[in-house]
Amino acid sequence: MKAIDVANLSYSYPNDMVALKNISLSIDEGEKVGLIGPNGAGKSTLLWHLNGLLPEKSARTACVHIMEIPVLETNFPLVRSMTGMLFQDPDDQLFMPTVHEDIAFGPQQLGKSSDEIDIIEQGVLTKVGLSGFERRHTNELSQGEKRRICLAGLLACDAKVLALDEPTSGLDPRGRRELRSLLLKMPETMLIATHDLEFVVEVCTRVIVIDGGRLIADGLAVDIFNDEGLMLAHGLERPHILRHSHPH
Repeated sequence: MKAIDVANLSYSYPNDMVALKNISLSIDEGEKVGLIGPNGAGKSTLLWHLNGLLPEKSARTACVHIMEIPVLETNFPLVRSMTGMLFQDPDDQLFMPTVHEDIAFGPQQLGKSSDEIDIIEQGVLTKVGLSGFERRHTNELSQGEKRRICLAGLLACDAKVLALDEPTSGLDPRGRRELRSLLLKMPETMLIATHDLEFVVEVCTRVIVIDGGRLIADGLAVDIFNDEGLMLAHGLERPHILRHSHPH
């Protein structure tokens, strides 16, 4: 099944700045795909369309489908429970005082009982490696812990598709390592927008390059990263991790 399907998506902001031009792509269930490109390429704008965070005219034409369901206003509750959006700054996402309240918020909106929520919470905290953090205050967590609690909150709503915006920003090497091993173990479909190309090499098999709102390339990570001309033309550099390996 196609987890994400985008067909001819174009989008302009109210100031007439064109952010996306005729983007088409599809991602299979369980794939982990890196979304790369220079600043202002349209990466975040594309992610926001996956759960209708930009419900203006472009989103009304059902250009985007999640698990074969069109991202239209009538489907927002369902689509948003299936599509977990991880924001660049975890402080934009954590809005309750304790870990327990933050994780419980989504399932409460979905009508789960407190017993069900407790079971869900234990499960997702175990999954992200933070069992026993229920009573912790969210403002006392490290950046890496905050990011993992945000992920736990998305999983608590049973998200099948994860849209991650710069997931490694602000993380120290340990936090980055922990996030990497966590994402590698997770079965969910992921579209990861990031400037951290080493992270893409470690986590994703496929890469999509966008620049100026256009889709430039879509293929195997190793092929795209080894295409020096393509990388340089779009303000990108071949990841160090590949510098010592041969293209094929």
